[in-house]
Amino acid sequence: MKRITDYRKLFGIDKDANLAELKVIYRNLMKEWHPDKFQADETAKAEAEAKSKVIIEAYHFLVSLSPETHARNIEEYTNTITTSGMEDFVYIGQMLKVTFFDGSVYEYFGVQPALYKKLINSPTPIRFARRHIFENFSYRKAIKASEKV
Repeated sequence: MKRITDYRKLFGIDKDANLAELKVIYRNLMKEWHPDKFQADETAKAEAEAKSKVIIEAYHFLVSLSPETHARNIEEYTNTITTSGMEDFVYIGQMLKVTFFDGSVYEYFGVQPALYKKLINSPTPIRFARRHIFENFSYRKAIKASEKV
């Protein structure tokens, strides 16, 4: 959740921002922080390179969380969570990363430790996750099935 909050602060948006607004802000930030603007000063150029990498990462991350992106991919997501089992899952600081047998990897944000404990103690983790996690938390697709190595 902290990453989401930090990226939203960087872009100066709230959770209701749409993709068009996000794109405009992204382009303006990239114009401001593009390394080519700082050719004369090497330290400023290095800072701009680092800042532009963060801006790019934040933009792609926020796009993947967008309701518009979710709406566009709802059929694929629904198919994955209803027909594919969980191959593996990892919990890191209220983020649950689930790898499905179809190769898709989704990250779920804001999963409380108590809920994670119930998941790992469940006799059927996939069933528990379908009931309590998949439809109840902000998520993003981290890896597409076709990208898995």
